[in-house]
Amino acid sequence: MARYFKEQDIDEFRECFYLFARSGQITSLDELTVVMRSLGMSPTIQELAGYLKGKGGKMSFADFLEVMHIHSRAENLPNEVVNAFKAGDTDKSGVIPAKQLRNLLQNWGEGLSAREVDNIFREANVTNSGTVRYEDFVKIACAPVPDYY
Repeated sequence: MARYFKEQDIDEFRECFYLFARSGQITSLDELTVVMRSLGMSPTIQELAGYLKGKGGKMSFADFLEVMHIHSRAENLPNEVVNAFKAGDTDKSGVIPAKQLRNLLQNWGEGLSAREVDNIFREANVTNSGTVRYEDFVKIACAPVPDYY
């Protein structure tokens, strides 16, 4: 499984895994839920139960890496975000006013700071007075961060 993740990611997974699986194995649905969601995944309870059942009710770190790989391939965050934008796009224009996007980023979910939004807008070449093609914006915002940052 190491070939599917960067060494830095594996270290983060290992740290989180052993923080919640003190016995060295995940043995409950609660443990698996907390570990995966702490790592930014959003599996359903049914998916989590299936993963744990597929490993016989106990999951070692190697098993966990396999599950993370399987789930990361199934979870398509950029597509989910674009679909959310489309659901709110009543006139099907494919764009959102930059001010509205800023408001969403700062006030929904975890809420980004004004500085974080400014950095994202700068990276995506978004001006505060214009409109944003949300499909293009999502591609930029969800792109992996280069290793040299």
